[in-house]
Amino acid sequence: MLALASITDAIAGFFTPERVSLIIRVALVLGIGFPILTLLRKLTIKLTQGKLSPQSEQLIQRSVYYLGFLIILVTVLNEFGFKLSALLGAAGVLGVAIGFASQTSVSNIISGIFLISEKPFVVGDIVQVGNTTGTIRSIDLLSIKLQTPDNRFVRVPNETMIKTEVINITRFDTRRVNINLSVSYKEDLNKVISLLDQIVADEPLALKEPKHVTIIESFGDSGISILFGVWSNTQDFWDLKNALMLRIKDVFEQNKIEIPYPHRQLVSGKID
Repeated sequence: MLALASITDAIAGFFTPERVSLIIRVALVLGIGFPILTLLRKLTIKLTQGKLSPQSEQLIQRSVYYLGFLIILVTVLNEFGFKLSALLGAAGVLGVAIGFASQTSVSNIISGIFLISEKPFVVGDIVQVGNTTGTIRSIDLLSIKLQTPDNRFVRVPNETMIKTEVINITRFDTRRVNINLSVSYKEDLNKVISLLDQIVADEPLALKEPKHVTIIESFGDSGISILFGVWSNTQDFWDLKNALMLRIKDVFEQNKIEIPYPHRQLVSGKID
């Protein structure tokens, strides 16, 4: 009985009128603040959707959310007795301490602002950065988020995007499929070019304008090198490339066009 009485007294001593009032105020701030923040976020999405570029929409929506969350956090801390002036003073001291460590983040933020204003790519574009190729899912102040064709998530710092060559694969509506061929020296090049022209004429995915190119590039060790470039809609690029590769092989086999491969002759001898 004494133990139970002690626990009861401790609980009664903890839940003083001041603490009960504090708990109620904090609960009201959280209970009202987060639903309002969620509603504000949905309203921001509705107001910006379709009116700005995807990356600008994301930036505004996240800025509104983070600002609202910061207001709720400061309000709760203020209820617990943390004054804003003291927090700012502490932030100033910490800012000096971590200033050197945050140089990379500041550089990424500045680079992100340049990327958003310059718009070398937008959300949904497929880009190549170094050895990585993927679809842009978001453009944030610190980094770019990519989804690779084999469904991997890649985060690339904005500073890297500024300093590195970035290839925007889907920026334009059309692309040229370049296929490097090699034919034997004994072949009639005029006939080879005529067969390639017919392949383009028969292929529905190949664009007739701009006109395809067939360039005799060089005389190699094993055969004559030819560049065969055919234009396509960007979304048909890989389908057209596969179709052309299969068709070239079939047509060359039917017309006895030899595609050479390197030959090496091994000579054995005795060293005196």
